[in-house]
Amino acid sequence: MNKKLLSVFSSLSLLTFNCYAAEVSPPNWWAGMKNNSLQLMVAEDNIAGAKIKIDYPGVSVKAVNSLDSENYLFIDLQINGAKPGKFPIRFYKDGQLVEELTYELKMREENAAQRRGFDATDSIYLITPDRFANGDTQNDTVEGYADKLNRNYKGGRHGGDIQGMINHLDYIADLGFTQIWTMPMLENAMEQYSYHGYSTTDFYNIDPRYGSNSLYRELSDTAAEQGIGVIIDVVLNHIGSEHPWMDDKPSADWINNESFSPTSHRREVLHDPHAAHEDKAAFSDGWFVPTMPDLNQRNPYLAQYLIQNSIWWVESANLSGIRVDTYSYSDKAFLSEWTTRLMTEYPNLNIVGEEWSVNPLITSYWQQGTSRRDNYVSALPSVMDFPLQSKLVSALASDETWATGLRELYEVLASDFVYGDPGNLVVFADNHDMSRIFTQLDEDITLWDMAMTFILTTRGIPQVFYGTEILMDNAGTDDHGIIRSDFPGGWQGDEINAFTQTGLTAAQRDAHSKIKQLLALRKAHPDLFSGELTHYGPHEGVYVYFRHNKSSPDKALMVIISKNETSKALALDRFESMLNGFSRATELVNDNTINLDKNITVPASSATVWLLQ
Repeated sequence: MNKKLLSVFSSLSLLTFNCYAAEVSPPNWWAGMKNNSLQLMVAEDNIAGAKIKIDYPGVSVKAVNSLDSENYLFIDLQINGAKPGKFPIRFYKDGQLVEELTYELKMREENAAQRRGFDATDSIYLITPDRFANGDTQNDTVEGYADKLNRNYKGGRHGGDIQGMINHLDYIADLGFTQIWTMPMLENAMEQYSYHGYSTTDFYNIDPRYGSNSLYRELSDTAAEQGIGVIIDVVLNHIGSEHPWMDDKPSADWINNESFSPTSHRREVLHDPHAAHEDKAAFSDGWFVPTMPDLNQRNPYLAQYLIQNSIWWVESANLSGIRVDTYSYSDKAFLSEWTTRLMTEYPNLNIVGEEWSVNPLITSYWQQGTSRRDNYVSALPSVMDFPLQSKLVSALASDETWATGLRELYEVLASDFVYGDPGNLVVFADNHDMSRIFTQLDEDITLWDMAMTFILTTRGIPQVFYGTEILMDNAGTDDHGIIRSDFPGGWQGDEINAFTQTGLTAAQRDAHSKIKQLLALRKAHPDLFSGELTHYGPHEGVYVYFRHNKSSPDKALMVIISKNETSKALALDRFESMLNGFSRATELVNDNTINLDKNITVPASSATVWLLQ
């Protein structure tokens, strides 16, 4: 086996025998999982063809298979009533013992299967770990990894890490966020531009420049103490070109295409009843870039590897959810199996898929509960709401006409009938792959305020990109390395420190305060945000909607977005059905309370939130 393969699985179960080291994935498992099957992938020189012996109560060998490489062996185990413990796996060739490793079935933590996933009462803080905070300078550059620390390069590694996030959990909690989604932190042993994490070279180890598996678990545990869950970013579609599989594939069909063949990105072909087979393959089997080989999940051994890997991370790191990168690019049948297996094991988990389409028909296709013409089975609870994001920006930036402006926002929400569960969509004004919302809105603070008020009060689960709360921007460029700039204060010696608000402008402090107020509102009234949204068609530049819940009839929220250049008296009789039973309204920002027996004066170019009681 090549030297790289021997080096990357540092935390896997190892046992040296006859001067060799066998590697097994998953590195451990748990007793008492709902699915009693487990497939081990063993990697070692010339291990193919070996016979297996396991003598442990409750564990039996169902099958042993070798594929095209002589250096891999796949062992199918049946686990019925086995107790937690360690047991030896012995490998024989020609009747002789050639290898032995120790495997462990761990005890599951209490209520592990019933873990609560993120939902509409939560709010998600999206972090680029390399760019948030450097908590451990000792891991800035790690021997054996080509991509060294280089803060002067927009695509270089800047030193942010897990310890940096742990050090600033109090900041995230004080803002009011209840979930953290980080871009991937698994090993990316690439020559350059590795900081983003989407070029996996080891599925079972945190990149040492971020920390370790144990430190990742510490992040999860420490965050939980502050009421914050951790969402992992999973990449099922591709790997990094430096992954050991590229030197020694377990089977010839492990990767789609022998060399770089770009994906068409034409996701419509998966839904087009007239689409040619070749066009479908060009989308699903193509590579993103030459450094991201495309995985063939039609291979059942690879499919099982990826399914078990996701379960392993949820269980071992005590996670509250998964975000799946480039969701629709993976094989459709595999995605059905993957989601079903995850949600069977963890019925209350939440998983959100990234389907970057602004067409609600395409986005909704993947969500569980959506009606489909082809009867495709999906157990995916949530999808990223790119259609809403696109219309939000257009609605705020466009003039108010019969077809543009706030009407666009109203119309995209009116299309919610295509979703299995619109209340479980993840909504956002921007993310790590697009210009920051402040830049998209030409640094108009009033429009930024409207956008963030809407995202944090509309239906769904809001996600906010780190730095949005201090108006971070990428003016003049759409380079991702600039979009994901360093968070001020995350590095020793930073003149501006957003964690303490030292050096922030008045506008930045106001933005921070606004985000905090809105998140406090969400935490104070979770029942309203898990409830319904009722909206009224925009009229004369004003859009009004309500958040309410039948289980809390004594309160509701009224949100008013106005794009008028002057203040306007808003007659309330139009909203009679929603205002019935309420006598007063208190404005979020200034605690101004009014009686609902008269009109409301709506400020020019504003987004106001009123608590009805």
